[in-house]
Amino acid sequence: MSDVNARISSLVGENDVVLFMKGTPLFPQCGFSSRAVSILDHCGISYESVDVLQDMEIRQGIKSFSDWPTIPQLYVKGEFVGGSDIMMEMFEAGELQQLMKEKAVAKTG
Repeated sequence: MSDVNARISSLVGENDVVLFMKGTPLFPQCGFSSRAVSILDHCGISYESVDVLQDMEIRQGIKSFSDWPTIPQLYVKGEFVGGSDIMMEMFEAGELQQLMKEKAVAKTG
């Protein structure tokens, strides 16, 4: 499991924003992943996505890495933020946008 944790840690550490999701931003494979992509796109930020359906080690490993049982999972500047429900609550309250601003996350071109 340490190899998977190292891979996940590398992904989270090397990218400002990482969304572990089912599918891709263009073709999300579940409603929760679709909602997470919509929120990030609406915020207008650049992010890296990881399709957990393409890598079963990552799919299981991310759950123990974050101690969070569901996917999608959002990381900002190396910190776990939460899943789509938490993202939605934060977005509606303006907290997600504020977090992105505070962390100086890059906007999309």
